[in-house]
Amino acid sequence: MSFTQFTNLDFNTFRTQIKDYLRANSNFTDFDFEGSNFSILIDTLAYNSYVTAYNTNMAVNESFIDSATLRENVVSLARNIGYVPRSKKSAVAKVNFNVDVSSISAQQVKLNAGLVALGAVEAGTYAFSIPEDITVTPTSDGIANFNNIEIYEGNYLTKTFKVDSSQANQRFILPNANIDASSIRVTVTERTFFTNLNDGAGGEESVDFQYNLYTNIFDVNEKSRLFLVQEIEDERYQIMFGDNVLGRQPQNGADIKISYIVTDGVEGNGAANFNFAGRLTYILGGADVDITSGISLITTTQSSENGDSIESIDNIKYLAPRVYASQYRAVTPNDYKSLIPFLYPNIDSVSAYGGEELDPPQFGKVYITVKPKNGEFLSTVAKDSIKNDLKKYTVAGIKQEFLDLMYLYVEFDSTVSYDSGFVSDKLNLQSRILSAIETYAKSSDINSFGGRLKYSKLLSQIDGVDSGITSNITTLVIRRNLVPSYNTLATYEVCYGNKFHADLEGFNIRSSAFKIDGVDGDIYLTDFPNSDQSTGIVKFFTIVNSVITYVNNNAGTIDYVKGEVILFPVNIVSTTLENRVEIEVTPESNDIVAKENLYIVLDTTGNSKLNLLEDVLVSGSNVSGTNYTPPSSFISNKKYTR
Repeated sequence: MSFTQFTNLDFNTFRTQIKDYLRANSNFTDFDFEGSNFSILIDTLAYNSYVTAYNTNMAVNESFIDSATLRENVVSLARNIGYVPRSKKSAVAKVNFNVDVSSISAQQVKLNAGLVALGAVEAGTYAFSIPEDITVTPTSDGIANFNNIEIYEGNYLTKTFKVDSSQANQRFILPNANIDASSIRVTVTERTFFTNLNDGAGGEESVDFQYNLYTNIFDVNEKSRLFLVQEIEDERYQIMFGDNVLGRQPQNGADIKISYIVTDGVEGNGAANFNFAGRLTYILGGADVDITSGISLITTTQSSENGDSIESIDNIKYLAPRVYASQYRAVTPNDYKSLIPFLYPNIDSVSAYGGEELDPPQFGKVYITVKPKNGEFLSTVAKDSIKNDLKKYTVAGIKQEFLDLMYLYVEFDSTVSYDSGFVSDKLNLQSRILSAIETYAKSSDINSFGGRLKYSKLLSQIDGVDSGITSNITTLVIRRNLVPSYNTLATYEVCYGNKFHADLEGFNIRSSAFKIDGVDGDIYLTDFPNSDQSTGIVKFFTIVNSVITYVNNNAGTIDYVKGEVILFPVNIVSTTLENRVEIEVTPESNDIVAKENLYIVLDTTGNSKLNLLEDVLVSGSNVSGTNYTPPSSFISNKKYTR
């Protein structure tokens, strides 16, 4: 008898296997298992075997990071390879305010750790806090200026512990979930002995020591006052200290004060207006005195952003092995792709490639492009922050350069034929087709650097919406937006990363209207291939009453193979569309690839078209087909402009 496969185990399988086993015994050859009470015993054995096999299967699965499903197991397995999953992240805003303390002659003004302001977003009002005190010295006229103060969405909490060496495995566990681990601050109060040099008398005093979070063990010794943060069950965190070999261990009886911020993550993004709700103090007679007046209104220099959820299980499974493979160093492009999402959570996708891949090569450089989760482009502040964080992992002599991503828009013109006998609601069918296309537009095929729009999948998405769809004819164009420097003589390079279709008659590229210095009327650009159909020239023209007039016969060049348009120096003074000139071209292949810093966006709303056409042949309304003309599979070259 063959063994039952582990993956096929279920109650009925076990039941059948037990009966087959018993029938193989001569004592039970003709036994009626179904008609006797023996059936109950078989069911009991099968059930017990099923539960045991299920638990065993789950235990085995939970032992490997790629098959584990429980978060605490995934986190534990990631910890074994040195990966610390990202905590929930507070949204951060930057604000200014000042305090008039001229009447009280305060030497210093302290903004105390904890609640600072209340900020409003669409979902409601959220608390914004700071994890540690901020002290400012007033100006000569008695004004304390708090400028560019970073405030973090969330509630400021504290938890205290006492070190008890009698507990062999004492754990310091924070009771709250949704903690921003970067906000954790640890202060250890220890009792120390001192000797008075004058009289030799001794005494005891309490001293506060600030412990710092560390991410690696370099330069760590037995005196280093450091702590580690480790995620445990239920998305809570445990604080760990050294063992007097790697890091100092707090002494017995010491008081540990841990402060942290509990955050709502992404829900705190977008707050722009804040009301002060913090505590300001100054020192008088050795004591803190509250300041309740002279506080100005808060002005916002940066709305709250970059709030994020706790790292997902899928993301841990993806990043942990890759970060481990990089060994926390950035040498190869793949190292950068692994480390940057680890350092900066507000990332959808990363592109990194060496300068040696370019033509001409740029040795000693790594080019990085980031697609943020919020917004279209990465801010300068975020770029600088990532660069600074990468310094600990990079190799000397390699320069990192950030490039703004380039959006490559793919527009479709789809005519979908349907059988009216099966489709009663045309508008409903159209809505469902658009929904299916939008689903594909958000898929992993497209939404990443190096992504690819697969033409066959797009067609199958459309055809699969309803059995009443008989066919679809879908054509594609690709578009880049040229952002001009107005009233400036400038050269422009527009790269598509995909080979162009080149028709010898020209007009392979089409643009929206713009105006240039010294020429009246709306200007458009187009192309005419050279004899090799690999390169060509770009021309500027106007069109009035369908009459084309060329105003510049050598406005630039086009490379059909590289997918590149270059405009010679031109002074663009205005554009018909807001801050852009749209330039579209027909690709040679309907499979569109995102190369280097290109990012594909499948346009489902703007210039794309979806038309529904009754299939009169299938429906029977015109069996002979005399009145049926199928839609064209080609884009007409008679289209001169966008």
